[in-house]
Amino acid sequence: MQMADRKAATAAYKERKTVAGIFAFRCEAAGLTWVGRAPDLSTIENRLRFTLRHGSHRQRSLQAAWNAHGPEAFHFEALERLEAEDIAYVLDRVLKERLAHWQAKLGAEAL
Repeated sequence: MQMADRKAATAAYKERKTVAGIFAFRCEAAGLTWVGRAPDLSTIENRLRFTLRHGSHRQRSLQAAWNAHGPEAFHFEALERLEAEDIAYVLDRVLKERLAHWQAKLGAEAL
């Protein structure tokens, strides 16, 4: 019975609707903000926190702030959700444009 539950959960996960978008990751203690783009906003925060906890995030300034201030100082925010695009290169282009917009608006570093 457990195997059937696992298969059902896996199937449901694969069929769920993903929402792409732009997000901000802020360190309140340092007054710093980073913005990024993600093909699935529902999973990006966990990925960020995982890599930061393990000291392996590629953005050095973000990793340094995490090391200095700890996880409690950080706040994740979805800035913009994008409608689903059937064509991947169109979605990628739109994400790049919106990332540049939010980076300039917030004076933030890109992730």
